[in-house]
Amino acid sequence: MPIFNASLTSIDKSETKRYAGLNKVAFDEKLIDDACLEAQLLSQAKGIWQIYDYNHVTHTIEAEIPVMIEGRIVQRHLQNATKIIVLAVTIGEDIEHAITDHFKANKYTHSILLDAAATTAVEMAADSMEKTIIQEVQAKGYQTLMRFSPGYGDWNITFQPQMLRLANADGIGIALTDSMMLIPRKSVTAVIGLVPNCDGNSLNNRHDCKNCNKLDCLARKESSI
Repeated sequence: MPIFNASLTSIDKSETKRYAGLNKVAFDEKLIDDACLEAQLLSQAKGIWQIYDYNHVTHTIEAEIPVMIEGRIVQRHLQNATKIIVLAVTIGEDIEHAITDHFKANKYTHSILLDAAATTAVEMAADSMEKTIIQEVQAKGYQTLMRFSPGYGDWNITFQPQMLRLANADGIGIALTDSMMLIPRKSVTAVIGLVPNCDGNSLNNRHDCKNCNKLDCLARKESSI
């Protein structure tokens, strides 16, 4: 697929506060504004995705080299899918360098807030690309399931090498460390299950924090616990 370039015209302040752990804390809004503006200016959002047939019985992505998805929760999430999209998104390295530079300059609060704003930015970029994907696949007679990433629930992050290969993520400069950390760090990979329109149960199969055993996840929704 061609490379997707996302234009982030703003960064969601409420999500930035949530990632920074400030939902229930009185905090100087200008500090949040400054971090969000810098994240917007530094983000170079781009993504890429590939589509494959998916065998929901054997939980296999039927690529040239077939790959089995392991994990009860993700398998259940994809139980109605007949095709699967593997995607990768990044906002580049510039923002990471800025986070580090601010920290080295003893601007610890701004560094932490900028990191949270960067996390928000990459999720917003993924949301933007997902909207484009939805438009394309709906025209072909499919509904989409919510995107699901390695590290959610019981889907181990050791699946990341396969994710990068299947998405052709090297095309947008994403690599992986030995410890399974994505580089640039503000990058995400995910799958989106595609369900034929004739399956009326498809849109009810959503990831929910109540069913996820990753209790330390910063993205965990408090209302779902």
